[in-house]
Amino acid sequence: MKRYLSLALSTLLLFATAALVWAEEAPQKVKDLAQSQLAAYGKDPVIVAAVKAENAKGKTPEQIKALDAKWMATPGINEDMKALMTSECGNFLHGIQNSAPYFAEIFVMDNQGANVAMTDKTSDYWQGDEAKFQKSFNGGSGAVFVDAVKFDESAQAYLVQVSVPVMDGDKAIGAITIGIDVDKVP
Repeated sequence: MKRYLSLALSTLLLFATAALVWAEEAPQKVKDLAQSQLAAYGKDPVIVAAVKAENAKGKTPEQIKALDAKWMATPGINEDMKALMTSECGNFLHGIQNSAPYFAEIFVMDNQGANVAMTDKTSDYWQGDEAKFQKSFNGGSGAVFVDAVKFDESAQAYLVQVSVPVMDGDKAIGAITIGIDVDKVP
């Protein structure tokens, strides 16, 4: 009996691990959207100006990590978070989000991956240690990054994060991540 129980638990663990590791590649229609419309947002003057202003503050990595810890410890939305949602850039992002049913969330990051503006509260303030920032900022040269499709519990939908660089001329100065509801893309 113990042998069968052990085999059953091993099989269950294998399937659970496979489910966590497996993620579906984004459909071609999302990749096409990323390369055209979404990449263009990285050159929009409102977004570029907001990122330049944030970069000019010269925050240290220690300051950013302290803000990140405070952010994650804060339930709900505090005044600092609300300011990122209602700034000129935040309002601009809301306009983009409301322009198509497939935009689930949008947030802009500076040259270190710290939040500059957003439509909704992100789980953390600093994205600099995550692929969405690292691959789109790409060491300052910029690149479009389309992540795998994942089920989002809070949205109860299959979302893919598309990240594009914010460009000032030919140099990446930040990045934008756009959560796309895969089932709503025409």
